[in-house]
Amino acid sequence: MTKPFDPQAFAAEAAARLTGPGGRFELVVEDVLGAQMPVMRHRSTSLGEVLAASTAHGDRDYLVTEDRRMSFTEHASAVAALAAALRARYGVRKGDRVGILAANTPEWVLTFWAAQALGAIAVGYNAWWAPREIAYGVEHTSPTVLVVDAKRAALLAELDIQVPVLTMEHDLPALLTDFPTATLPNIEVDEDDPAVILYTSGTSGRPKGAVHSHRNLVAVIDYHMFNDALAAAFTGTTELPSRRRYLLTSPLFHIASLHNLVVPRLVTGDAAVIHQGSFDADRVLRLIERERISNWGAMPTMATRMLELDLSHYDLSSLTAFSLNSAPSSAALQQRLRDHLPVARNALVTSYGLTECSTAATLAGPAELAAFPDTVGRPVVGVTLEIRDSAGNTVAEGTEGEICVRSPYVMLGYWQDEAATAAAITPDRWLRTGDIGVLDDGRLRLSGRRSDLILRGGENVYPTEVEQRLEEHPAVRECAVVGVPDADLGQQVAALVVVESPTATTEDELRAFTADRLAYYKVPARWRLTTTALPRNATGKVVRTAIEV
Repeated sequence: MTKPFDPQAFAAEAAARLTGPGGRFELVVEDVLGAQMPVMRHRSTSLGEVLAASTAHGDRDYLVTEDRRMSFTEHASAVAALAAALRARYGVRKGDRVGILAANTPEWVLTFWAAQALGAIAVGYNAWWAPREIAYGVEHTSPTVLVVDAKRAALLAELDIQVPVLTMEHDLPALLTDFPTATLPNIEVDEDDPAVILYTSGTSGRPKGAVHSHRNLVAVIDYHMFNDALAAAFTGTTELPSRRRYLLTSPLFHIASLHNLVVPRLVTGDAAVIHQGSFDADRVLRLIERERISNWGAMPTMATRMLELDLSHYDLSSLTAFSLNSAPSSAALQQRLRDHLPVARNALVTSYGLTECSTAATLAGPAELAAFPDTVGRPVVGVTLEIRDSAGNTVAEGTEGEICVRSPYVMLGYWQDEAATAAAITPDRWLRTGDIGVLDDGRLRLSGRRSDLILRGGENVYPTEVEQRLEEHPAVRECAVVGVPDADLGQQVAALVVVESPTATTEDELRAFTADRLAYYKVPARWRLTTTALPRNATGKVVRTAIEV
């Protein structure tokens, strides 16, 4: 009698071979910032090393847009020129910050890699920030130079920014022309030196800068290479896939696009095809057709909008991998994808991760996700995951608690915020995610996102930040911001505002006031103005569950 195939057991056996002694991805326990944890023995030690090796991919496409193509050779040459210019003209040195404030463009990627070539720290500012948020970010990380696109340059004109500003449309092309024979510098950096800062919304009302090291990003690359090897094992080959084409639809200031798409392609030799402009399902599907996209990681909101179209009108046969990223997805959405998108029938995956973790902490494969649609999977290679109670003790399987993660992917900490870093990362390098979950037979199930976090179309919105801005309005006595369900975006931002009198202000006035101070996605879409005080408990905290907007 033939023994039934158990994909989970097969994957475990293949992973053991790959990560065991002598394996291609052999794991060894080493000291990482004072904590013992598994890391890959055969690894690069810096992103500069990764960049230098990328020229081996030659004339293959690396970056592609609707009207531009850049090969790996062209990319390395442009990065060398830009790095030389930043060093010679603007004095950028190891450890300096290079700010990037722009929508998705090849120049965004060039600037990131030029910073790495110099041993500098790339700072990916949120391109959707309002001017006041931009001013805060620039002051917070003090970049030596700021690289922006034309739209953000216009916003900067409203601010007193005392930093050299280079535009992607005019200044960068001129700099590349000025240093045509430059070669990549060879700057020594330590594995645990900072490489990039990405901002995550702050529970205390201000965005926090998550600092990721060279070790973090190199480990992310190896994680993706390991996943490729594991997938190859299922087909009975040791050859890793090549010539894939990845669709980039999320902002480059997110780990989904930068750490987990653009950066690993420099090692795998695959193309990153960049969708530019706001998400338009028809344009994206046409791009998949034209560029023969093989891999796409989409936000649930994007998937929902795509399903509103008749997919039979598009040639999506090139897609071989599809994942749902950045926010939880419902069983209903997953099934609709399987029903209408051919690749989803056998290749739909999802994951759980956060900016502080650099990449996924868990991953749910196609078979397990189909059987358990509420799971976000099992810990990925190199990750140790525990569920802990409020005292920090590990709880039994099936018991709800805080998700805690330790791995070489976990950030160094928050830029210039020792208190927030200490609250998030324990002395033995466990990351307290603030998310609530349950482990069932090794599978993670989320039972709550960070305290009051609102997930709007894949973007994190913390109520405190919105409330603090609203409370600057003279007519607002107090307010509470909550998330309300939305079929398209997952959640919308809603505000209950307590005012002095019914005529003190209006929804339109408050909306405009907030839009002047916050990114558009943080501006409440629903409002209720009242003269009745907010509901509070015995300790004076607002009872958000009692709020109706």
